[in-house]
Amino acid sequence: MRLFICFFVALFLTSCSSDNKRLNEINIYSQRHYKVDEIQYKKFEELTGIKVNVTKANADELIQRMINEGENSPADLFITVDVGKLWQGTDLGLFQKINDDSIFNNIDPNLLDVNKYWVPLTYRSRVIVYSNERVNKNELSTYEDLANEKWKNRLLVRSSSNAYNQALMSSLIANIGLEETSKWSEAVVSNFARDPKGSDRDQVKAIAAGQGDIAIVNSYYIGLLLSSEKEEEINAGKSVSVFFPNQGENERGAHINVSGIAITKNAPNKVNAIKLIKYLTSLSAQKTYVNNSYEYSVNPSVKPDEIVQKWGEFKKDPLDLNMLGIKRNEAIRIFDKTGWK
Repeated sequence: MRLFICFFVALFLTSCSSDNKRLNEINIYSQRHYKVDEIQYKKFEELTGIKVNVTKANADELIQRMINEGENSPADLFITVDVGKLWQGTDLGLFQKINDDSIFNNIDPNLLDVNKYWVPLTYRSRVIVYSNERVNKNELSTYEDLANEKWKNRLLVRSSSNAYNQALMSSLIANIGLEETSKWSEAVVSNFARDPKGSDRDQVKAIAAGQGDIAIVNSYYIGLLLSSEKEEEINAGKSVSVFFPNQGENERGAHINVSGIAITKNAPNKVNAIKLIKYLTSLSAQKTYVNNSYEYSVNPSVKPDEIVQKWGEFKKDPLDLNMLGIKRNEAIRIFDKTGWK
């Protein structure tokens, strides 16, 4: 009998230890691969004592993993660099609605999910960068103008499989319609300086090397190039200037996308998940983002990094960001139809 009691007590203590460990951790499935995220998680651990475990992969792999794991998924949070994937996860029933409205207090309401299934962490604009030597700023105007024949053999951009390009195409469909977007894409493809390849940084490097004159890239990549420790990247960043399209009085503004976070449907550590979201959207954490990743803060009170401030303020497209997911399949079909490789 005494042996049985000792065994029971040992089992109980082991169970308590396991429960306590679980209460002090959080599991993130993240597409983000930036050093700033490691800084954020380390600071959160220091402030709360909650251990942050991160599993990294591309968004599609993480979404499929959550589907396969079902109710047994250890994931508490899903983080991605494309709102289209946040919409997809929501559509698949992988996330739960966020009922704590205090989470949204520090966030620009124009960036929020109207259905409250995800929260933006940062945003970026998909801009046009142009050669300081071969392009006059006055030649630039809108995304639509990239179809103009004056850019023939001068335009650089990455492949159609890239989520950032898919988001841009989705925004065009939502704003100007399917038919006009298809015509636009066909004309843009005919203006390519080379077949799409490489990253956004590679497009800027190609301009510096004289392989093209303008490129479509995410804004923060210019900040990363200019702050790089590699001379080649600094020189590439200095060879171009940033232009925000569609800034006219009657124009919609530049396309934006967000890095965002969602609580998984069966999050085993939901309380910790909410704590982390509140931390990442706090004033201090938002300053850490902008000063290390050169993204824009979702908190209106946080100014961009000094490098980014030099580009000036810009008008943002007010489109419901969920449309970047809703229109995604139509965008992919246009890419295929128009030969955007």
